[in-house]
Amino acid sequence: MKQVRNFSIIAHIDHGKSTLSDRLIQTTDIVSERDFKDQLLDTMEIERERGITIKSQTICLPHTAKNGKVYYLNLIDTPGHVDFTYEVSRALASVEGTLLLVDASQGVEAQTLANLFLAMEHQLEIIPVINKIDLPSADIERVKYQIEEDLALDPETAILTSAKEGIGIEEVLGAIIDKIPPPKGDPDARLTALIFDSQYDPFRGTIVYFRVFDGTIKAGDTIRFMSNQAVYKVEEVGILQIIRKPQKSLSAGEVGYMFAGIKTVSDIRCGDTITHHFAPCDAPMPGFKEAKPVVFSSIYPVASDEYEELATAIEKLKLNDASLIYEKDSSVALGFGFRCGFLGLLHLEVVQERLEREYDLSLILTAPSVCYELFMDDGDVITIDNPALYPDPSKILKAREPFIRASIIVPDSYMGPVMKLCLERRGISKNYQYLTSNRLEMIFELPLSEVVFDFYDKLKSVTQGYGSFDYEMLDYRETDLVKLDILVNGERVDALSQIVHKERAVERARMACEKLKEEIPRHMFKIAIQGTIGAKIIARTTISAFRKDVTAKCYGGDITRKRKLLEKQKKGKKRMKMVGNVTIPQSAFLSVLKAEKK
Repeated sequence: MKQVRNFSIIAHIDHGKSTLSDRLIQTTDIVSERDFKDQLLDTMEIERERGITIKSQTICLPHTAKNGKVYYLNLIDTPGHVDFTYEVSRALASVEGTLLLVDASQGVEAQTLANLFLAMEHQLEIIPVINKIDLPSADIERVKYQIEEDLALDPETAILTSAKEGIGIEEVLGAIIDKIPPPKGDPDARLTALIFDSQYDPFRGTIVYFRVFDGTIKAGDTIRFMSNQAVYKVEEVGILQIIRKPQKSLSAGEVGYMFAGIKTVSDIRCGDTITHHFAPCDAPMPGFKEAKPVVFSSIYPVASDEYEELATAIEKLKLNDASLIYEKDSSVALGFGFRCGFLGLLHLEVVQERLEREYDLSLILTAPSVCYELFMDDGDVITIDNPALYPDPSKILKAREPFIRASIIVPDSYMGPVMKLCLERRGISKNYQYLTSNRLEMIFELPLSEVVFDFYDKLKSVTQGYGSFDYEMLDYRETDLVKLDILVNGERVDALSQIVHKERAVERARMACEKLKEEIPRHMFKIAIQGTIGAKIIARTTISAFRKDVTAKCYGGDITRKRKLLEKQKKGKKRMKMVGNVTIPQSAFLSVLKAEKK
């Protein structure tokens, strides 16, 4: 145990976490130069393209220190995005120390602070690392000042590195060995192990990644998961060095994987405790909670005959992503699909991209919504996330919607535009403070429904990319909700319905009508597109008809001849409108959603 070190790397998005992991792996020589590739721990195409970590990875790095001893450094990689904060917290609960990575040109950002507080909650040893010192825009002194002022850490202990150029990597490895304490625990005590991740293997079932705190686990043991009391027999345990290396056993302080013939990932819960079935530990590890979706959207195939392929694809994706929840759904306009719950907007985008790429599907998503609480006049309280289930408004006494506490860090020159953006979104300004002479942290309480559409994109544009955003769920608060319906040619299109705040309804309705007008092709008759709340029309636009000039052949002569032809045409148009169905192209559904994302 004295030769084991468990650590993770935490940072804001795009501060060089994956690149630093690559250099540590290269320095410890566990991968040959021929097999090495950039972002080695990022296994998904989307992660490589976007430069973000979505699925955390684990790797055991053997390193010979200057004193000649071989140390085993267990790196538990963490996702960098706010949607996956719970997974980050479970990864941090499994280690004794962490490298806090700060970009030398960007400085301290919102996610840096949020992750630092998470690490402090777990009483970890924190080693500040200033990365990207090779950049022309790097300002090391300013970042050191921020580390002292914003993070209350000693800037003199910060290690200067450039993960890209390989500068300072030996110093990082030395600091991990010297500063991070070895794990504590009793290998002979009752088994207590914490699950921090899981993954599906199509041949062997679910791989469970865990850290042993007390006791020993080996192949043949009968184990129990404490959250759902499921019992399994261990088939194999081992450590991870890019490839899986089976071991005879894993004991206190070690990090590894196991197979136990587990059929689905949903049986495994991140943060759960593993113990022996016949000699269980006294209490589960603290901090476990169920992952709750906060954003909901329906997914439909563009071609209705692809429904079976979509059903199979979602089922397979669920095997690798336990936090995705779904149920069958149907729409008059779009046919059969699935209503899905996501941890946040990035999670929604990732699921959509994976379904489209990995399973070659074309999809339509309905407008994302959140979960509302409705208090009915008969005393019932119902929660809804789907506009199709919105009850009769006359029976609703009051409605409540979820609020978040948003922390936005920006240079102070952008204070005005950020304040304006948040107040437009019904935000309440709670506090702001200067972190340094020109950097400001602004705290707002915002309705989640205003954030799920395009808030993050708008924030990036008003701050020219310098704003960073982090949030946590607060509570439910009373609000004034209405159901906005879109009518095309007098018929309601259920897939375009939204639950919105009363103040924003007219604006949303106008936006949807304008977008549909651009996308729906002209017909031989006039088409009215209307936004309605109940029977009240709040927005309208009209697509004009194709018009044949029936009077062109009437040159000269009496005006009554022309009028007769026009009247005849008018009757024909009226009859055509009564029988004519408007064909709404798939692009029209997508355009209404993209209206929010400009």
